[in-house]
Amino acid sequence: MKTLGYDTLKEQNNTSYLNTTGKERILQFGEGNFLRAFVDYFVDEMNELADFDTKVVLCQPIPQGQVVKDMINEQEGLYTLYLRGIENGERVNKKRIISSVSRCINPYDEYDVYMQCAENPDMRFIASNTTEAGIVYDPSCKLEDKPASSFPGKLTQFLHKRYEFFNGDVEKGFIILSCELIDNNGKELEKAVLAYAKQWELGDDFIKWVQGSNVFCSTLVDRIVTGYPRSEAKSLNEENGYIDNVIDTGEVFAFWVIEGPAWIQNELPVKKAGLPILITDNHKPYKERKVRILNGAHTSFVLGAYLTGQEIVRNCMEDEVIQSFMNKTIYDEIIPTLSLPREETTEFAASVTERFKNPYIDHELLAIALNSTSKWRARVQPSLEKYVELNEEIPKCIAASFAFYIGFYNGSELSQEGLTAYRDGKPYVIKDDAEVLEFFYARKDADAATLVHDVCVNTSFWGKDLSQIVGFEEMVLKCFVRLKEQGAYRVMEETIAE
Repeated sequence: MKTLGYDTLKEQNNTSYLNTTGKERILQFGEGNFLRAFVDYFVDEMNELADFDTKVVLCQPIPQGQVVKDMINEQEGLYTLYLRGIENGERVNKKRIISSVSRCINPYDEYDVYMQCAENPDMRFIASNTTEAGIVYDPSCKLEDKPASSFPGKLTQFLHKRYEFFNGDVEKGFIILSCELIDNNGKELEKAVLAYAKQWELGDDFIKWVQGSNVFCSTLVDRIVTGYPRSEAKSLNEENGYIDNVIDTGEVFAFWVIEGPAWIQNELPVKKAGLPILITDNHKPYKERKVRILNGAHTSFVLGAYLTGQEIVRNCMEDEVIQSFMNKTIYDEIIPTLSLPREETTEFAASVTERFKNPYIDHELLAIALNSTSKWRARVQPSLEKYVELNEEIPKCIAASFAFYIGFYNGSELSQEGLTAYRDGKPYVIKDDAEVLEFFYARKDADAATLVHDVCVNTSFWGKDLSQIVGFEEMVLKCFVRLKEQGAYRVMEETIAE
């Protein structure tokens, strides 16, 4: 078989939509699976449905990854994307050949090629996903580096080249879409760029241009991307009649919230294309919704579900008691505490249940359980506190989830691998910060009341003393004792029955 390319598809008389005329208008830092199944997919949809006619130049943010870059270029930027899951109760498996990517460059080997993109008058957007550690100000970076090692450093070099080449033209700035998973990602990126501008003494006029002619958008991204389907690749290639070395896979659900001025919609035709992309002046309520419902649901039930004997999320959704416990947590204890209208939160919650049922994703409970201490604080604790504030009583499911957390972490053997605990006589390894694991190990022989109390009052975990929430410690202890005596499943049954 031939490798995927425009000529290969032509020889096959393939009738898929392909964009062959688009101008390079987007520079994207990141060539990985997520952005190709998210940003580049949306660009491809806008090309077909809204005459966006745009190509994306991929840029490696780190030196490694030459193999992926070469494979993308060998395929002329083309790749096959499979979006799979449950939608409106039906199993869905969509295939699309993505043609929005023009090429991939490595600025460590092709610095001049990278900088030539700044001279392209058609360039208008910059997108990025350089991981949580990508938006970092590293003062060791220099303007003369080819390129700077940090992503904000590379971006500053790029912006400065643009500024100089177009003589400070106020019309030649960018709409910058930061997709990193940190709070206020766009604003944090802008701070780092301005720090380099000052460190490198690039001048007040350049700083004014950065701030006045560029829009650093904080964004919220939501799609599970499962990446290259290694076990299926051979059969998929045989089915397609071509070799695709960068096949990508992800779930059907997607949602992108872009915080920025309303006029961005004039340049990014998301409405015309009918895409699940929201441009708003405040992305935070939507982040709150995602973190508290999607992530909060995970953190609330997975530890208890694991203790019942479950292994993956999908199977949990097939158990009436576990799913009912999750739903009661979401609809009765989380949604009432959120700032968005209930209609929007319940619609999102319904999509979460479908996503958890995805037959194409084996989402392991132990993988979700990693670092559950910080996750519980960020994802569940705000719902607890708001619920108590609104109702002056303790949310029963959330209290039970805290008991599950303590029970899951009640290990007895500490090693470099983590803290080992036992479920039905079989070991599992808890992974978290050393401080957390040492805390629980030191209390491996504590009685129930002491253990629950010590966890509740640990302000280094929760930022406050949770025992000061009237009734919380007592309810958690009641659930924890029941957990030890009757098991997690019985705790769930009794909690949803109350």
